[in-house]
Amino acid sequence: MSRPSPAGVFEALGDPVRRAILQLVAGGERSAGTLVEEIRGHSPISQPAVSQHLRVLRDAGLVRVRSEANRRYYALDPEGFADAREWLAELVDPLARFAQPLDALATEVARGKRERRGTSTGTGTDRTDRTA
Repeated sequence: MSRPSPAGVFEALGDPVRRAILQLVAGGERSAGTLVEEIRGHSPISQPAVSQHLRVLRDAGLVRVRSEANRRYYALDPEGFADAREWLAELVDPLARFAQPLDALATEVARGKRERRGTSTGTGTDRTDRTA
């Protein structure tokens, strides 16, 4: 199964009922029936409508579901937020993805400088005498 796109995550977050569901499951796993009851306490909504919102959240990778007997339990899926978090981070710091490769380059440059210093002081074994 492919990972959801950040656009899908943000589309799912665009609905206030889905955001309310996420806030509820952020507090811990809840059954579908419990979610319906809790959401109905805030707005008039049918059970099928809540089920549809749960499906959208599941498809966006924001919640995961597990079945136990004839009940379905929903919980946040932290991995589902990773792509959206990464996309937002790129907006704030577009060069962040280059930080690790640049750190590795800096390490290699420093290593090369140390090796050259060691060679030029006569401690290296590869040095050839250029006096004629």
